Amino acid sequence: MKISSIPQLYRNLKRWRQILQVLRRYGLADWLSHFPRLPFRDILKDRSGVPLTQYSREKRVRMALTELGPTFIKLGQILSARPDLVGPELADELKQLRANVSPDSPEVVRRILKEELGAQFELEIVELNDSPIATASIGQVHEARLANGRQVVIKVQRDGIENIILQDLEVLTGLAQLAEHVETLAAFGPAELARQIMPMLRRELDFERELTNMLMFREFFADDPKLVVPEPVIELCTRRVLVMTRLEGPSIAKWDSGSLEERETIAHRVTDSYMKMLFNHGTFHADPHPGNLLVMPEGGLGILDFGMIGRIDDRLRETIEEMLFAISAGDERMLLRLVKRVGNPPATLDDASLSVDIGDYVGIYGRQGLGRFNLTSALNDLSEILHRHKIKLPSQSALLLKMLVSLEGTLSALDAKFDSLEVMGGFVRRAMLRRISPRRRIRQARRIYLEAENFLEFAPDQVMGLLTQARQGSLSMNLEHRRLSPSVNRLVLGIMASSLFLGASLMLAYEVPPVVFPENPFLGFHRLSLFGIAGAVLSLMIMLRLLLAINHSGNLTKGEHD
Repeated sequence: MKISSIPQLYRNLKRWRQILQVLRRYGLADWLSHFPRLPFRDILKDRSGVPLTQYSREKRVRMALTELGPTFIKLGQILSARPDLVGPELADELKQLRANVSPDSPEVVRRILKEELGAQFELEIVELNDSPIATASIGQVHEARLANGRQVVIKVQRDGIENIILQDLEVLTGLAQLAEHVETLAAFGPAELARQIMPMLRRELDFERELTNMLMFREFFADDPKLVVPEPVIELCTRRVLVMTRLEGPSIAKWDSGSLEERETIAHRVTDSYMKMLFNHGTFHADPHPGNLLVMPEGGLGILDFGMIGRIDDRLRETIEEMLFAISAGDERMLLRLVKRVGNPPATLDDASLSVDIGDYVGIYGRQGLGRFNLTSALNDLSEILHRHKIKLPSQSALLLKMLVSLEGTLSALDAKFDSLEVMGGFVRRAMLRRISPRRRIRQARRIYLEAENFLEFAPDQVMGLLTQARQGSLSMNLEHRRLSPSVNRLVLGIMASSLFLGASLMLAYEVPPVVFPENPFLGFHRLSLFGIAGAVLSLMIMLRLLLAINHSGNLTKGEHD
C-alpha cells in the first residue's frame, strides 16, 4: 500500500476493523467447511443459529456482502453482471442480493426535501405519502401530489448514505491494493476491477445523471405512443431528489390478469423496444427486470429506473452481429476470433483448449432453431467459457450480457409463447444490410481517408525523430519483465539459503564457540557450534519453504501453467 494511503487508512480505521472482522468470520467459516470432522467446525453461526459451514461458498459470499452494508450490496449487484470474472454460480447467487434496510422516517425525508428544494417544497408539494412504495440501499420512493394537481413519485436519497459509500470506496481501494499481493486474488485484477466499479457506484449517488438518462430515452421514443418513459419535473430535481410523473399500471412481476394474446403483445413490445435501443441508438436500459417494466393501459409499456444504462459503439455492435451470425452458421473459427477480439485474453491463454470449448459451444447452440434457442443458457455458457480461460470483458460488454439475461428472464415471467430471438434476428438482418449500404461505405471511406491523411502528415516527423535519437546515441528502450519477480525472489532466497548452509557447515567443522556437548559426547555429537546448528536449521527451513512454494505453483516461474 502506498504511503499516501496512510491518512485514509487512519481516517477509516473503525470501518476497516468492521470489514476485516466480517471477512475474517466468513473466511474462517469457509476454511472450516473443508474439514467435516472437526468438532468445533460449527462454532460460527448466522443470525438464525444455522452454522455458516452449512452454506455453500457462494451463499457465504452473499451473506458477507449483505452484512457489510449498502456499498458492498451494490458492489455485489454489479459483480452479478460479471460472470466472466466471478463465474456463473457466484453471479447467480449475487443476483439475490437485496438491501434489507429500514426506510428513513417521514421527518428525515421531509428535512432532506426542504434542504434540496428550499421554499419550493412547501409551495409545490401539497401532499406527500409518508409510507414509501419502494425502498433500496441508496434511495426510497414516495407518492405525492403537486400544487397543479399532478400525481408524481419522488425518489429521495437516504440520509447520510453518500458519506457511508464514499468512506467504503476508500476502504475498497485499500482492499484492492492488498488483494493485488495475494496470488489467488491477483489473477482477477482487483485494482483494475475497483477502478471500473467505483465510478458506477459514484454515479448511483447523483440523481441528476438519472434525470439526464430519462430525458434522453424520452427523446428516443418520442414517436412511439406505446412506450412510456416517466416525465421528470425538472425544476424539482436535484442531486439527491428526483421528481417524475407517476405511471399507472402494474409491473410485469405483478401482472397476472392478461390473456395469452396480451402477454404475447407485451413480450413483443419489450423485445422490440430493447432491440431498437441496441441497434438503432447504441444506448440501452441496463436493468429490465420485471419490476422495472409496467403494463400500461391499452397494451403500452412503461420503463422505470434509469440509474444504470449501457452504451455500445459501432465496432462492438458489429461484433455482436458477427457473433450471432457465427453461432447460427456454426463457424467455430470466426467465433473464436471474435471472442478474443471482444475480450481481454491473458498472456497465458491456452488457444487449443479455448478452441475445443468454442467448438463444443457452437456444436450445442449452432444447431438449435429459433424456436428452441435458449438465450439465457447460451449467454451463461459463454460466460463460463470466458471465466474458465480468464478472458475479461470490457465493462460495457459485461453490462450488455447482464441486460440480455435479465431481458430473457422478464420474457419468461410473461409466460408467453413468443420467440424473442426471432425478433432479434430481424434486427440483426437489417443491421447487416445497413453495413453494406452505400451510405455506410462512404462514411467508412471518409474516416479511413482522414486517418491516413493524419498518419502521412505526422509519421515522417516521428520517424526522423527516432533516426536522430539513434544517430546521437540517445535512443533508449524500456523493458518490462512480467511474472519474473517471483522467480527472481526465489532464486535470491535460494542463494541466501545455500550461503547460510555453507557458513553453518564451516562453523560446525571449526567448532566455533559457543559449543554444546563440550566434554561428554551425546549420541556421537561432540563440540557442536551453537551458531552452526542455528544456521543449518534456519537454512533447511528456508529450503523447505521454497520447495513447498515451487510444488504449489507447479513451476519455478509463477503462473506459467496457470
